[in-house]
Amino acid sequence: MCDLQDVSLHIHDRISSLRSMLDLAAVELPQNKIKKLGQELSVVGGLLEQFEKCVGQQREQLRHLKELEESFKENVGGVQHMKDNVPAHMPNKRGLANGGEAALDEAVQPAQQQPVKKSCIRSMDVITMPEFESIPQYMRGRVSYDQMNAAVQSINTAVTAKYKILHQSMKTLNNHTRKLHQRFKEQETKDTKGQNFVVEEDIREFSKIKVDKRFQGILNMLRHCQRLRELRGGGLTRYMML
Repeated sequence: MCDLQDVSLHIHDRISSLRSMLDLAAVELPQNKIKKLGQELSVVGGLLEQFEKCVGQQREQLRHLKELEESFKENVGGVQHMKDNVPAHMPNKRGLANGGEAALDEAVQPAQQQPVKKSCIRSMDVITMPEFESIPQYMRGRVSYDQMNAAVQSINTAVTAKYKILHQSMKTLNNHTRKLHQRFKEQETKDTKGQNFVVEEDIREFSKIKVDKRFQGILNMLRHCQRLRELRGGGLTRYMML
């Protein structure tokens, strides 16, 4: 890379030399001095060209650095925007629902410690922001993104608590959970075999969410997002996990 300071000092020295020679212009110069003066002028001209070239290279490098600075500022702004807008709920893989552990601890009080039969309990994934925004406005109403995912968590809580009771041995259940176990079995049909579902009574039993008109609207949105489907029969509406 060109060192502009060195080039500038060199040109300054050459110009000083020429000035000294020009000061002798009033005196008749020998032929060799005149030749030397021409050579110095030629060298200074070459140095000026080199200086201009270096200035151009430095100007191009400065332009490139400014572009990098603008790009860096844009990246910093993008990272800050993501940091400031991290969703309260992050999508997770389908599997065993973790919500509802506290409710289950209160509901299930085994008389003696026995291993619980392991079985996969299906739960709903949270709604992503693109999914939420794809729901028609007339269907969303005033329901917020966070309210919708809070309902998802409440339903997952109810599903987990219900099926952990069903997977317990009857001998480990107290009177209350035995009645719940019996009710769960009575609500099953041939169409629910191998499926996880809850009814409104389960949601009231195992979660704190208010089952009202707004909640019914959220259930409609969850059907729209293909998180659940309804199965009616026997005076009950069963909400099947998908």
